[in-house]
Amino acid sequence: MVSRIPSVALGGAALLLASVTACSPMEENSPSATSGPSSSAAATCAPADLKTLAAGKLTIGTDNPAYGPWFSDNKPANGKGFESAVAYQVAERLGYQQSDVVWTDVTFLNAVAPGPKTYDIDVNQFSITDERKAAVDFSSPYYLVRQAVITTKGSKIAGAKSLADLKTAKLGAQVGTTSYQALTEVIKPSADPSVFNNNDDAKKALENGTVDGIVVDLPTAFYMTGAELDNGVIVGQLPQVGVPEQFGIVLDKNSPLTGCVSKAVDQLRNDGTLAVLEKTWLAGSDGAPELS
Repeated sequence: MVSRIPSVALGGAALLLASVTACSPMEENSPSATSGPSSSAAATCAPADLKTLAAGKLTIGTDNPAYGPWFSDNKPANGKGFESAVAYQVAERLGYQQSDVVWTDVTFLNAVAPGPKTYDIDVNQFSITDERKAAVDFSSPYYLVRQAVITTKGSKIAGAKSLADLKTAKLGAQVGTTSYQALTEVIKPSADPSVFNNNDDAKKALENGTVDGIVVDLPTAFYMTGAELDNGVIVGQLPQVGVPEQFGIVLDKNSPLTGCVSKAVDQLRNDGTLAVLEKTWLAGSDGAPELS
């Protein structure tokens, strides 16, 4: 089956996707890798049967600002950026047209907090964790994540080759993220790490020398060092510890949509769509050595 990706989401990559997926049948019974009880899934995965906030519409939440390479120009609705493109593909697999998708601002922490939700699904680089699954549902994973340390040329850690080389550095990360968790549990710096409300604040601290380096996910590391920071440098990737970190789409706890959204993500993975979207929007790991 050939995936029908709207031009707004992929542009020239649509031809590449067609070549990848033309001979790739969708697997209807692909196992879900994460939370979402099957008993809560809608009987059929069509807009008329899905219990969304607004009938016939799919409301998608994300943070404001929405950062690249996950989104582009802080405009989630433009279909550009990895997560925007993934969101529209999920919507399409559920039977929604682009005009049926409504975007809403939801802060990172509010999206995974217990209580009523202002979205049907939320896409915002959420790592799937047991702690978060106590409050919300996750779809099947759509991206395997690595964390990385970035700095600027000439800094004390620009030539770091190991975790030991980072021990005495002043480091920081965004609050409530797995980047911060990796900083405290993998690097374990001797100085208390700096905590930031968002990656923009972290980047500013790096630019003004408040910190020696910051921890972000690898695609963000490539984007920041390549497009946002003067003389930005990727120090290296952090080791993968324990269960591989994965991003999942967030839904309300026991949402009736979870099963259908996971099925859509599984289809995107199995027919090669996710791989094409990664190639289109996310940088590879070349140029980011692993720190040991």
